[in-house]
Amino acid sequence: MDTVSHLAPAGHGVVYALVVALGGVAGALLLGLGLAAFLRRPSRSYLLVALALGALVGRAALAGGAAVGVVGAGTHHFGEHLLDVVMAGLVVAAVYFARAVRTEATS
Repeated sequence: MDTVSHLAPAGHGVVYALVVALGGVAGALLLGLGLAAFLRRPSRSYLLVALALGALVGRAALAGGAAVGVVGAGTHHFGEHLLDVVMAGLVVAAVYFARAVRTEATS
């Protein structure tokens, strides 16, 4: 598979660019909300959720970098999967720590 067909399936380069841009803006807004929540209620769980949202922004940045040729197709593909694992791990850790704090508080 060549880089162009991987980055712009079926030749929809403009659609791809719009989707990546929309994902980046949405991710940045969510990251901002996550950071605001963390600043209001500073806890390990809120920090981990904010970091997971940061990984979402990183995914969009990686896709954008691949679209303009700054990031190679292999790096782009591997990086997206790596960030998926990071996001999942951060969310699981956030839930774990939230439950641990709740359990300690009720004891």
